[in-house]
Parts: sequence; structure tokens; C-alpha cells
Amino acid sequence: MLIEMMRTASPWQKLQMVAELNATVREMAMAGLRQRYPQADEAALRRHLADILLGPELAEKVYGSLPTIDE
Repeated sequence: MLIEMMRTASPWQKLQMVAELNATVREMAMAGLRQRYPQADEAALRRHLADILLGPELAEKVYGSLPTIDE
């Protein structure tokens, strides 16, 4: 059923599905980071997310060093 839905979906519907999947993955990653760093603020969590999405080296070049968080 899912395969048939993908076959018949228009290109914009497929793009919408991919965008929704990406948003879900980001939400899940942020939830994991909130559990790992419960004392971190949203900015620090987004910086950690950048490490996950971009890799540590590129994330540091783009966003600077990770903030210090007491674990």
C-alpha cells in the first residue's frame, strides 16, 4: 500500500513527505539531546544538533565552538 502511494504521489507530494520526515528526524534528535543534556538551553541544543547534521568540523566552522555544559 505504501509503495503504491509513493508511485502515484505527485512530485510536490513526495517533496512534502520528505520534508515531514526530515522534520520528524530533527525533532527526535532534539528530544535525544534534551535527554542527554537536560540543563542545556535551546541554543546549546541546536549547536549540538549542528554537530549531528553537519559533522563536528563543519559545525564548528559555521557556528563556532560548542558551549560548555555541565554533565
